[in-house]
Amino acid sequence: MQIKVECYAGYRGEQTPRRILLGSQYLEVTGILDCWLAPDHRYFKLTTDDDGIWIIRHDTIREIWELTAYRQA
Repeated sequence: MQIKVECYAGYRGEQTPRRILLGSQYLEVTGILDCWLAPDHRYFKLTTDDDGIWIIRHDTIREIWELTAYRQA
């Protein structure tokens, strides 16, 4: 499922998710639990202010974000 993500680009230019937009609702990222790289994607496991645990990925070639897993706490 494609989603919109607002990011912070640090001094090295790497993007870190800060907010997720679902429809008209913004969810604030409250913590990054893990992140890892694949050949064409960057993955993030994170928590949001709705107490959800998310795994999202950034397609670095097509420049899109996708939801891969969600679990409500």
